[in-house]
Amino acid sequence: MIIRHIGHAEFLIETESGMRIVMDPYDAGTGYPIKKIRADVALISHEHHDHNAVDNLEGLTLTIREPGIYTAAKDVRITALRSFHDETQGSERGETLLFLTEADGLRVVHLGDLGCFPDEGQIRELAQPDVLMIPVGGFYTIDGRKAREITEMLRPAVTLPMHYKTIYNADWPICGPEEFLEGIPENDIRRDIEVLRITKADRECQPRVALFRA
Repeated sequence: MIIRHIGHAEFLIETESGMRIVMDPYDAGTGYPIKKIRADVALISHEHHDHNAVDNLEGLTLTIREPGIYTAAKDVRITALRSFHDETQGSERGETLLFLTEADGLRVVHLGDLGCFPDEGQIRELAQPDVLMIPVGGFYTIDGRKAREITEMLRPAVTLPMHYKTIYNADWPICGPEEFLEGIPENDIRRDIEVLRITKADRECQPRVALFRA
């Protein structure tokens, strides 16, 4: 499996069979460069402009916007769980979906714009993923401290922080990844990567945390 961080909360997964899955595509309002991407499947955690820009995707055959279990291909299963964008059951910012993608023998979790702690059922469903994509910037989502607590609950092999301050959204009221990274040994962090290649066989060789080049 190949994983690329397009920017913000948007990731592109390419499976061994060639299926391309995009998660939370952003629009120009984020400040990030717009990239037209070919994809078979789009996962949209919620209908905010920085997560639902499917117009930037080409070739889609499936778009997932609602909770449920979906078979994207005979070897690709996607589970979407309902959660909240804030700590008040969605009264401030609404709902968000949490995604579990199972392909190539791997479990990949994307937590959308999670704004609260997952419940016990969600933790059981999402536990021990091979890859965890988690927001860490705060204000609109959980902050770095809460993200660390959730990461410890889920026990992923590799964590990919997302939705934090970069040069592209420097005027947003969010923070960088520093709070999330605090206390993690530098040897466990791989910085400025362009792509993550991971298989079930080599997951133990992967970094504990990977930060993509902005």
